[in-house]
Amino acid sequence: MAYRAFYGVRELSTEDGQPTNALFGFIRMLRKLEAQWKPDRTVVTFDGGSPASRLEKCPEYKAQRSPMPDELRSQFALLNEFLRAADIRNICIQNQEADDVIATLAERAAAEGILVRMATSDKDLMQLVNDQIHMVPPNKATEELDIAGVLKKTGVHPDQIVEWLALIGDVADNIPGVMGIGPKTATKLLAEFGTLDECYAKAEQLKSSSVREKLLAGRSTAALNIELMTLDRNVPGVPEWNEIKASTPDADGLKAFFVKYELHRLAAELEKSQRVPRRAAKPEADASGAQMSLF
Repeated sequence: MAYRAFYGVRELSTEDGQPTNALFGFIRMLRKLEAQWKPDRTVVTFDGGSPASRLEKCPEYKAQRSPMPDELRSQFALLNEFLRAADIRNICIQNQEADDVIATLAERAAAEGILVRMATSDKDLMQLVNDQIHMVPPNKATEELDIAGVLKKTGVHPDQIVEWLALIGDVADNIPGVMGIGPKTATKLLAEFGTLDECYAKAEQLKSSSVREKLLAGRSTAALNIELMTLDRNVPGVPEWNEIKASTPDADGLKAFFVKYELHRLAAELEKSQRVPRRAAKPEADASGAQMSLF
């Protein structure tokens, strides 16, 4: 979300030159998501680096990515300052990717009967989607991707996503797929055979000799990709679900923050919201009705 905001909102900074475009855009996206879905808990996660286990298997993992622009890097301290004032839980674990943190916390919450919405467009996280865990694109706050949505978007079920991605690769993570196997072919293979193991076990049944040759030639690539793309659902240091509390924002602190970084529109919106009479608080949701968003 920070990256999207940085490139989506240009030339916004304080009078003394501190860039604030990523900060402003991030807060706007977050507010739209919360207004749409009204989560009982909100958690923000940031990458803490790539796990050694993935780098050992594939030293080129994400190596193609350009260094973070200084103008964006300078705003992460501001983002953290905002999250503290908003009392939103922020999780960043050294040498752990945000995707794995999300996977760990989402599954723990779902095990407690919580409906989880992950605000992300990352295809990797489709593997987590089930009856309790859904996806919401940050730039399309009103859309929600459930099991049927993943099937419609990719042609495969969430429990096939890892093998589907293993075949086609992921340019964003610098993971090449099986040479000559694209999304449509990968979808057809998994629709016909169910799993990659079955694809290889029954490769002689493939009508296309070309596809068979490509599939067999890329067997080791696909196997490595499965290891790289399977999310870790037990990351050390991720809090238990019952440790995540509802936010109690510091209104005065937020107003001071917006004024400090010259986010006048956000300050005005906050002041306006404080003048609107509050509705009676809704009853505390039980475990089966609570919701959570992971960003």
